[in-house]
Amino acid sequence: MAQVDYFQRKLDDKRRLTIPTELRSEFASGVVVTRGFQKYLHVYPKHVWDDDVETRLKGNILDEQIADLNVQFRMGKIESGMDAKQGRITLEQHLLDYAGIDKSVSCVRVGKYWRLMAD
Repeated sequence: MAQVDYFQRKLDDKRRLTIPTELRSEFASGVVVTRGFQKYLHVYPKHVWDDDVETRLKGNILDEQIADLNVQFRMGKIESGMDAKQGRITLEQHLLDYAGIDKSVSCVRVGKYWRLMAD
């Protein structure tokens, strides 16, 4: 099976994004959605968030760069499960507004996570 590194979708009326069948096992542990560094969102499999991101955010308590990263990634952060039957995740309106996403989105793999942006 070929690796999927990019896909486009339209959100449904309930702000749900359907994950391609080939990628659903990647999100079996759950999903974490945060603001990106610019006007896009980061979508992490829960295990990647726990193993890679959370450990980096726990750096020195007096390190201002670590503090800034915590604010960036925790402001508006949501954790949820994926709808196992249809493979959908629900995106909060405030995150969609931040990224300027209306209906159509592009999703691009960035190493272990995904960048979600407006089409």
